Amino acid sequence: MEKNNTQKSIYFIVTGALIAAAYAGLTFLSNVFGLAYGPIQFRISEVLTILPVFTPAAIPGLTIGCFIANIASFNMLDMIFGTLATLIAAILTYLFRNVRFKGIPLLSMLPPVLVNAVIIGLEIDFFFLEEGATLWGFFLSAVEVGLGELGVCYVVGIPFFLLVRKLRIFSSFS
Repeated sequence: MEKNNTQKSIYFIVTGALIAAAYAGLTFLSNVFGLAYGPIQFRISEVLTILPVFTPAAIPGLTIGCFIANIASFNMLDMIFGTLATLIAAILTYLFRNVRFKGIPLLSMLPPVLVNAVIIGLEIDFFFLEEGATLWGFFLSAVEVGLGELGVCYVVGIPFFLLVRKLRIFSSFS
């Protein structure tokens, strides 16, 4: 029985580490095109935010990957708030994993969109806009961040979910 628990623990750690590496690497790739940091983001790595539907190991994996990726922003606030947003979104994604529409966890794709829009929108509004914190500045920042997330999480995320499900990448270890 102990061996089985040890194998599960090793699988959890390795899976989380691979997800962290993939998230950081894909964020760095997005940065090559100027899409990883700033008010308008289209991080390819955000497609991985659906992975908590398949495995809880994705929660620490995404969180650590986001932190590593945000080190490249050279912004302590982004390291803190961006990582916090990813952690909250990953937990919510995991909690909504069983709510599905025609077999697709559409609700699970929404937390990264909403949480990042609010938290990163507030971060941009409070700390980076020249005119300081304003309701209009927050709204504009939240919409910009949210639209980028929406595009990645749904337009790219649905086909990615279907591919991962079809390949059964996580099912043999659960």
